[in-house]
Amino acid sequence: MRKQAGFTLVEIAIVLVIIGLLLGGVLKGQELINSAKVKNLAQDFRGVSAAIYAYQDRFRASPGDDAAANTHVNGGTVATTPAGGIGNARINGAFNTATTTDEAYLVWQHLRLAGLVTGSPTVSAADYIPRNAEGGIIGVTGDPVLTAPTSPYAGNFFICSRGIQGRYVRQLDTMMDDGNTTTGSVRAIADNVATQADATNVVAANDSVLYTVCSSL
Repeated sequence: MRKQAGFTLVEIAIVLVIIGLLLGGVLKGQELINSAKVKNLAQDFRGVSAAIYAYQDRFRASPGDDAAANTHVNGGTVATTPAGGIGNARINGAFNTATTTDEAYLVWQHLRLAGLVTGSPTVSAADYIPRNAEGGIIGVTGDPVLTAPTSPYAGNFFICSRGIQGRYVRQLDTMMDDGNTTTGSVRAIADNVATQADATNVVAANDSVLYTVCSSL
C-alpha cells in the first residue's frame, strides 16, 4: 500500500506567499485605477475653469452670459433665458438645466466655438453636455448652489460634476481642497438636485452613494 504524500511546510509557505503577492497586485492595481479616475475627475474642474477664464480674457464676457456671442464666435447663440440676466457678468441658470436657451446651457457652445474645449457646439446633439469619468454630466452656473450654507459658499461661478461615488468624492475633496465636503471650495450635494440648503458630509459609510461635486471659482 502506497503512502499518500502531503505538502511540506515549505511548499505551503511558498503557495501562501504567491497568493499574497497576487492579492497585493490586484489591490494595488485597483488603487491605481481609482487614483487615475480621481485625477481625471479633478482635471475636468481645472480644464473647465481654465477655459472659462480664457474666454473672459479674450472677449471680456462670460461664456453663456455673453450678449455678443453671435459676433464673438462664429455661429454663437445669444442666450434669452433667464429673462433679464443676459450680460450681467453671471452665468445664470441651473448647472443641470435642459433648457437650450439658458445661459448655463449655452456655456458649452460658446467655449467650443471659441476653440477652448472639445465637443459638439450643436445644442441638440446627444453628446452636447459633457460627461465625467463616471458618466455623470458636468455643468456650470453662476447662481448659488447652496441656498443656506452653514459655511459661506461664494464664487463667481460653480462647476458641478454629477454621479460621483462617495469614495471618489472624499478623495477628490482631499486632492483639490480641504478634505471636508461641507467646507472650502469643493463641496458635495445630493446627486439628483440643482441646489441644496447646505452641503452633504460624505463619510466612509457613503462610499457607494452617488453625489454631485461642485467647485467654486
